Amino acid sequence: MRCLVVGGGGREHALAQALARSPQVTEVLVAPGNPGIAAEPRVRCVAVAASDVDALAALTDAEDVDL
Repeated sequence: MRCLVVGGGGREHALAQALARSPQVTEVLVAPGNPGIAAEPRVRCVAVAASDVDALAALTDAEDVDL
C-alpha cells in the first residue's frame, strides 16, 4: 500500500514514521515534507504544496496512492 501524508510538521513526521513501520505499507509520500521526514526509511518527500489541492490530486493519480 502507498500512502500520502500532507504537511511538513512534527505531527506529519510522526504519522509518516508510524505508517512506514507497517508491513502493509510499501512507501509513504509526504507533501511537502521536510529534511527530517525525508531521512525516514520508506518515506519520500515530494515538492507539492500542502495548499495545492489540484497538484495533490494529480500526485495521487500519478503515484497510484492508496491512502
